[in-house]
Amino acid sequence: MRQAIFLGVLVFLAGCGGGRDGGYRDRGPIIGTPIAAGPISAACNASDRKARSRKLCGCIQYVANQTLTTSQQRRAVAFYRDPHRAQEIRQSDRGSDERFWKAYRAYGERAERLCR
Repeated sequence: MRQAIFLGVLVFLAGCGGGRDGGYRDRGPIIGTPIAAGPISAACNASDRKARSRKLCGCIQYVANQTLTTSQQRRAVAFYRDPHRAQEIRQSDRGSDERFWKAYRAYGERAERLCR
């Protein structure tokens, strides 16, 4: 039994990989998708969206932790309260808004792949 546990831990660690993505880069939905708590999961859980769930909101927070800075996450939370704000930032000509939108779009694409 002890060897089976050790082998399981070893296989898990070997599959972790490195880098900011935790080894989950472009692999599609994960069985037992990791979840996390944070500002995006809190906003997601508090939203009135029908598809929300603790699992989904925790997964998108996990992805946010891997792809967005803390300040970018705080900025993205505003989109739950005011979706039009996202459109304003997307259309902005400010360099900081363009950099944020590029990061936010990458986050959204990755969350869509991993959190289905």
